[in-house]
Amino acid sequence: MFPFRIVPAGDSALVVEFPERIDPELNAYCIAVADAITSRCGTVVRDAVVGYCSVTAYFDPLRVDASWMEDQVTAAVIELSDAELTEGPLVEVPVSYGGEHGPDLADVARFGDCSEEEVIRLHTDGIYRVFMVGFVPGWAYMAKVDERIAVPRRSSPRTAVPAGSVAIAGGQTGVYPAVTPGGWNIIGRTPVKPFDPDRPEPFLFKAGDRVKFRRITADEFGQLV
Repeated sequence: MFPFRIVPAGDSALVVEFPERIDPELNAYCIAVADAITSRCGTVVRDAVVGYCSVTAYFDPLRVDASWMEDQVTAAVIELSDAELTEGPLVEVPVSYGGEHGPDLADVARFGDCSEEEVIRLHTDGIYRVFMVGFVPGWAYMAKVDERIAVPRRSSPRTAVPAGSVAIAGGQTGVYPAVTPGGWNIIGRTPVKPFDPDRPEPFLFKAGDRVKFRRITADEFGQLV
């Protein structure tokens, strides 16, 4: 069990905070805690949202007392045995790298003192864990990017990043699910939709999933859009 504390987030949510670090074992434990809270409290919990090192339990304060809810959340954490490092399904994401689809690829190559081809190889060699989903619907924070290409966020964010853009910021990588402002370094673009409300399962990525990026050509991208 990891040390924890529970703090309120307004009058309708409690946050279970664990040591602040990006760690697969701790993240797996957070997933198990979220499942334990949901199992223990049932429909009283509106949602249990997993973070890198936290779980936020949302509830209806008109249905349950906050102190009762805190007792239930505390019990769920304490009674949980050490969780094994869980791995979700492997999700393959096709990516067209560079060119108009990856305007920051050259900058990442300069940061890594390597070629653009080497950046692509390093990015596609990795299998990334989804630590959490947030920011906008479908955005998955994935790690860990090879330190040679772990370029910091851009000093000047873009006002509109195209949907499907695959980007890097520090030790993380991700896919923009919609047109939004963003300061990550765009190295490619995928025709895959991380969030699609018309699908039976709207979200492509879930916490604990593994993601593998696969290179495709610009022509193949056009055929898959």
